[in-house]
Amino acid sequence: MKTLQIIPSISLIYGGPSQMVLGLAPALAKAGVEVTILTTDSNGDNGQKPLDVPLNIPIKQDGYEVIYFRCAPFRRYKFSLDLLKFLKNNAQYFDIAHIHALFSPISSAAAIVCRQQSLPYILRPLGTLDPSDLRKKEQLKQLYVALLERRNLAGASGIHFTSEQEAKISSRFGVSTKDLVIPLGVIPPENNTENIRNKFGIDNDKPVILFMSRIDPKKGLELLIPALQKLSIQGLDFHFVLAGTNPQDPIYEQKIKSEIENSQLKSHTTITGFVTGEAKISLLQTADLFVLPSYYENFGIAVAEAMVAGTPVVISDQVHIYQQVLDSESGWVGTTDVESIVRLLTTALSNLQECQRRGLNAQKYALQHFSWDAITQQVIQAYREIVVENTIF
Repeated sequence: MKTLQIIPSISLIYGGPSQMVLGLAPALAKAGVEVTILTTDSNGDNGQKPLDVPLNIPIKQDGYEVIYFRCAPFRRYKFSLDLLKFLKNNAQYFDIAHIHALFSPISSAAAIVCRQQSLPYILRPLGTLDPSDLRKKEQLKQLYVALLERRNLAGASGIHFTSEQEAKISSRFGVSTKDLVIPLGVIPPENNTENIRNKFGIDNDKPVILFMSRIDPKKGLELLIPALQKLSIQGLDFHFVLAGTNPQDPIYEQKIKSEIENSQLKSHTTITGFVTGEAKISLLQTADLFVLPSYYENFGIAVAEAMVAGTPVVISDQVHIYQQVLDSESGWVGTTDVESIVRLLTTALSNLQECQRRGLNAQKYALQHFSWDAITQQVIQAYREIVVENTIF
């Protein structure tokens, strides 16, 4: 089976969506599926240099291939006419396309081309059908739906949701869809020997609270920072690590950094910026708690990464794998308000032995339920069923 994965960018600076495709592709290849990723050279939305990669030619890696296309025109929107031309000219050679992102010009246009070329496609909305997300730029999105996305949803062979909760609350704009609920996978980290405490000057006896995600208003930082300030005033000892960036909204990122710099948290906070590789693994394995009080999160890949690293999580009930966290006792779940976060963090920091127990539970659950091997089989089964349906009809 020959498959396309189409995504605006696979630069890791964009976080979870890119990371998912870079995890799925080698897992599919390992299972015998031919995978080609079509993407752009975008590497940030505010003047950053594009990825330094060959363009318009297949690059083989880990059993699959990637073809990068230059963003042109409209670099800011990760759009590429060359990608669409390639898709139009080569769609006949593939069995199915898996398109990642809605309300993204290149993804929307790719769905149209797939329909024109009779190539069945799956859409993964990345949480963009959540009513909370749809309220952002609401009028523009309503127009976008009327012109493009309603037809794209109607023409899709399947809509890939990553949790039952995401599927339950997502809007379909009156369209009947075939829903595929398949979680995301994580790669178990190897034990990392880097001493991250020494690297960032964190005392060995201080519990580490880690936020590692995109610095975005939806992530709940405007709840978390006041909660941490209250803990500090109460005399609880901890060190806070803020790891992440936001290439699409540097103004908000600077606002959050300034808020920390001008508070009592400054003396016991480390701001790392975007981290990857060994530093990322080491932070996840060193942290005593991972916290993500998001207002909405269709899955929460960062939460799953923390769990597989053996770190208990403190999350809101708007992170859509919260029920799995509760059922497996992998951490603590609260609501999207400051007092709830204060209570949960106080409970966790007051009993580090319980933190360790829940961290072990988290790792066990993630290894069983978020492994790429298991998830890949679900994806392949969905692909096969769709290909057969389209062959018959």
